[in-house]
Amino acid sequence: MTGFWSGLTTYVTDFIPLSAPFGRDDDAYRQSWTIFYWAWWISWAPFVGMFIARVSRGRTVREFILCVLLVPSLFIFIWMGVFGSTALEQLYADPAGSLVKEYVIDNYRPELSLFGMLNELPLTGLMSTLSIVLALIFFVTSSDSGSLVIDTITAGGKIDAPRPQRMFWAIVEGLIAIVLLIGGGLTALQAGVTATAIPFSIVMLLMCYSIIKALNGELRLIRK
Repeated sequence: MTGFWSGLTTYVTDFIPLSAPFGRDDDAYRQSWTIFYWAWWISWAPFVGMFIARVSRGRTVREFILCVLLVPSLFIFIWMGVFGSTALEQLYADPAGSLVKEYVIDNYRPELSLFGMLNELPLTGLMSTLSIVLALIFFVTSSDSGSLVIDTITAGGKIDAPRPQRMFWAIVEGLIAIVLLIGGGLTALQAGVTATAIPFSIVMLLMCYSIIKALNGELRLIRK
């Protein structure tokens, strides 16, 4: 818990200075963890937003904020605090032989950093297997929700579109990801996703304005 609170405090206090584009020679943090990382999440917004809207139908705004925004954010903070602190402690304890250093700093293979960290902990095989299963569940559910939303959009908003059509979009998503990974690896996949987020950021600004306008309209009706 010490690492969690210290890391959270450092993040809050250093976020703005590290994100400022002026007066800095090292611009890696701003480019990697603010601008392009936001773009990475914006690219998920079209289908994730529609999927969450469908499963949240009938819920109040308070329930939506609690279950969709606050609880997942708290889980991410805890995950980053626990595993990030563990990886940093391993790096400081053995700078030369740490697998975290080899995968993240020397060879830059971040997809292996979790397994490098788990390799120095007890029950390495069990924890690595569990991590693979959790990652697989994450990708399967993400692809399923994405294909569901794309299927709904191409079907004109219908939620009972033919199953083969939904399978077609799921297969297309997988093939595109495979082509990008084979052609340029994870970097090419990230670059492609980030590029799609640039035009959609304008759409998101318009959506934010629409939400504010709709909520203000409902508030006026309640007051009347």
